[in-house]
Amino acid sequence: MNNGNEGNNGNRVGNCEPVLHIRNLRKTYMQGKIPVHALDNVSFDVKKGEFLSIVGPSGSGKSTLLSMIGLLDRPTDGSVFIDDVEITKAKESEAPRIRREKIGFVFQHFNLLSTLNAMENVDIAMRFTGVSKNKRKERAFELLTRVGLGDRVKHKPSELSGGQQQRVSIARALANNPAIILADEPTGAVDTKTREVIVELLKGLSEKGQTIIVVTHDIAVAEQTDRIITMRDGMIVSDIKGAGCEP
Repeated sequence: MNNGNEGNNGNRVGNCEPVLHIRNLRKTYMQGKIPVHALDNVSFDVKKGEFLSIVGPSGSGKSTLLSMIGLLDRPTDGSVFIDDVEITKAKESEAPRIRREKIGFVFQHFNLLSTLNAMENVDIAMRFTGVSKNKRKERAFELLTRVGLGDRVKHKPSELSGGQQQRVSIARALANNPAIILADEPTGAVDTKTREVIVELLKGLSEKGQTIIVVTHDIAVAEQTDRIITMRDGMIVSDIKGAGCEP
């Protein structure tokens, strides 16, 4: 791996301890009798508050890696640890709870429920956490205000722009105070101006201690993150670190 140390993102909240450990991760699919290595011995750590981007051509393993971290799929071999808990050994019955408590997801096409307004879309992420209805509403309003949508809480997705819908999606991802936010092409469905708004929002969250991993084809987005991992043929071919956390 290539490790650099460039740039300065200013003061950050967080102790810079690793929140994510990935060790010797492999994922092999069979195409007929031919094995295809979607992930091939991938290992790295991510620190608390780090804003990391993963780039590479289509088929390089980016989305497969995100699925492993998000416990949406299981590796053929290797381990993923979040907050020192090996999630790859979790039972299938435990996976929904781990995703709910440890991971926030942001998708390219927002994945909002069209019949619910912005507040309800954020609230629904907390429905099975034991939090009271009033507390959920308070939290949803607080998060929507935080992402600049305090005046749009009653609007349904069809009444919001693409950028506003993505901000609702980010608020929803934050609802349960996740250890990590996983964002799969979060700027892929918005225009250039809105892309900058979304990236600045994610940067601001990172500076306050939120760990964020973004998969992107957009180099302009990747260049604004603390660290860029480049993948090819299921392997990490470069890992360029910024100064988001001091060693």
